[in-house]
Amino acid sequence: MADKERDRRITDLGTLKALAHPVRAQLYRELSLRRVATASQLAEQVDEAVALVSYHLRKLAEHGLIEQAEPQRADARERWWQPASEGVEIRDADFRDAPEKAAAHTAASRLFFEQRAAMYRRFLDERIAWEDAWATAHESSESMMRLTAAELTSLVREMRELLRRYEEDGRAAEAAGDTEGRENVAVHTYAFPFRT
Repeated sequence: MADKERDRRITDLGTLKALAHPVRAQLYRELSLRRVATASQLAEQVDEAVALVSYHLRKLAEHGLIEQAEPQRADARERWWQPASEGVEIRDADFRDAPEKAAAHTAASRLFFEQRAAMYRRFLDERIAWEDAWATAHESSESMMRLTAAELTSLVREMRELLRRYEEDGRAAEAAGDTEGRENVAVHTYAFPFRT
């Protein structure tokens, strides 16, 4: 995907709502990991019927979030899909100008958070089954600090740059054939102000 934009910034309500469907958010996440897949392959991962998955994939495609990919096998009946960009970016500033947009952004953010929390709960429940190296490599921490909005913006930018570097290095290594010991890794960060 070298020629695709890094992160597509979602600024319209229709695209936000399209992604903020529980099944579609799961499909987008799974497709981002696999890079290319069919509805049948994705249906197995999200435990939904192939016809329903196909419908949701078409909805994601209508909003430019995913696109058809080159066939990976000779079977012309299979439709292959891939993300249309490396990722998506949803900024609060793009949904603050109207109450219905702010409400939709809040609902989407809550859905994404709940799905991320479910991923982490699953890891906690299953970590005893992971090899020691993986079970001890994970991170769960909380940092409390006093910052300005500008400092928080800078912190978030630096964290994103670090994560992108590791993501790009991992993909390059995998493309070069270095697949031994690699697993999917989720990094969820939340940086927000609060008052006590």
